[in-house]
Amino acid sequence: MDGVVIKLVITDCDGVLTDNGVYYDASGEVLKRFSIRDGMGVERLRVHEVETAIISGEASPSLRARAAKLKISEQHLGVRDKVAVLDDLCARKGLDPSQVAYIGDDVNDVPIMRRVGLSGCPGDATDFARDAADVVCVARGGHGAFREFAEAVLAHNGTTTNHYEEDHTP
Repeated sequence: MDGVVIKLVITDCDGVLTDNGVYYDASGEVLKRFSIRDGMGVERLRVHEVETAIISGEASPSLRARAAKLKISEQHLGVRDKVAVLDDLCARKGLDPSQVAYIGDDVNDVPIMRRVGLSGCPGDATDFARDAADVVCVARGGHGAFREFAEAVLAHNGTTTNHYEEDHTP
């Protein structure tokens, strides 16, 4: 897919933005740990006019809160058919799947990974995801894998600058 500019990066949540672990508070609410480094990846993509979306089989208040903090408006949670959501996003945004990148970590991510222009997985992803990925990150899920993949997307698009226009950390 050389020469095709990636316009949209889609990420799974558990195992990519998180380390696949969960915490429970005193009331039984599920809490998840997110990497600030990954948040900077979302911001770096945004600065370079690449949108970020989330498609996840899970739906949790902590994921919604993190997505809101990062200003990710395309949140598709509790999804079983990720390819159908990809097709809908492409139709609504006027994109070809070759203009989309996806990062996932497990067997349920493989069908969408095979449909997009650039696919990736964290370093600790399952063999299924690793075999389907164009980019296997060194970083583990929840520990900078999304940021590493975002940088790979920017490099794919020919962006090599480390320019950052805003003075805040997402």
